Amino acid sequence: MQTRHVIAAVALLAATPCLAAIQWSGDFESGNVNQYTGTQEVSSDRLQVVADPVHQGKYALKVTVKQGDNPINASGNRNELFKEGRTEEGTETYYRWSTMFPADYPSANDWQLFAQWHQPEDCCGSPPIQFYVRGEEIRFTVSTAQTEVWKTPLERGVWHDFILHVKFSDNEKVGFVELWYDGQHVVPKTSAATRANDYLKLGLYRAASIEPTAVLYQDAMVRGDTLEDVMPPSSSPPRDPGPPATTPTPPSGPTTPPTSSNSPSLASSGSSGAGAGGGCSASTGAPALALALLAGSALLSRRRRGVRVYASTLDLNTARVNASSSRVGWGMWRAIRRRSSTIPSASSKRYLRWSGSI
Repeated sequence: MQTRHVIAAVALLAATPCLAAIQWSGDFESGNVNQYTGTQEVSSDRLQVVADPVHQGKYALKVTVKQGDNPINASGNRNELFKEGRTEEGTETYYRWSTMFPADYPSANDWQLFAQWHQPEDCCGSPPIQFYVRGEEIRFTVSTAQTEVWKTPLERGVWHDFILHVKFSDNEKVGFVELWYDGQHVVPKTSAATRANDYLKLGLYRAASIEPTAVLYQDAMVRGDTLEDVMPPSSSPPRDPGPPATTPTPPSGPTTPPTSSNSPSLASSGSSGAGAGGGCSASTGAPALALALLAGSALLSRRRRGVRVYASTLDLNTARVNASSSRVGWGMWRAIRRRSSTIPSASSKRYLRWSGSI
């Protein structure tokens, strides 16, 4: 009997996949923005958690920016959330999020950032990682030199999925980025000075010269240690061809966001949110499950034959009985009551004999 249980547990260990682990969720399923470190907004109607439209779960973030919105007295107009932490030198991680630009999203020949990882200093050029709209294109640039590594036509009215693989480093030979867009691997590992100790900003930050009011939606932001960790539950990981890192060449043309002063210290702070910890490892997931099953199988395989059981008033009141000199749990007592026709009363210490395996 015990051998069969051990074999079954080992087989399950071999067949059970490692469960994905999200390191942090900023997906608004809390019904508010408290998963983030804080906000930079001129009023509470600029960053609203809404139930429609959503891309995943029950809630998404509606972002509104009007000309003149400048909550931190810096360059441009903005309303953004920010999240600090887990970007130290050499940290490698994955982010996934989704953005939708409505049908009436304004077209402007200037920069409109919807996601960025800002350098820790309150100075020193454009963010080292930034995603923005310019005209009718979505663009992705790295380093404070605004080196363009990818762009694609802007499509309005649909959700767009982004997965960013990044290693944070001040050294351009150590740091890199990699990108999946709408399920396609569009940027291979590309060397860049991504900067250590960046902080994430999600919302909308744009040139002050843009007049029309802009609305966009953000959803499903998560961070994990592996590509599998950040994939939606119903999706399979995009194939990673794993090419060697390349160094992009800065393109010619107009620049994007200028140097800005947008340190989180200038914003109102919210409560930080923490997701489930830890990626899959040898000490978590299926191995832990298998160990639990092995322990359970050992207990199940024990047979109690000819157990001499008595019950006292005190024991019944505390839902326990005594078997010989050891205590037996409430589950065994219920099993004994089901399997034996001779049940001791609460007022006596009448003995019964019961045989079987529980």
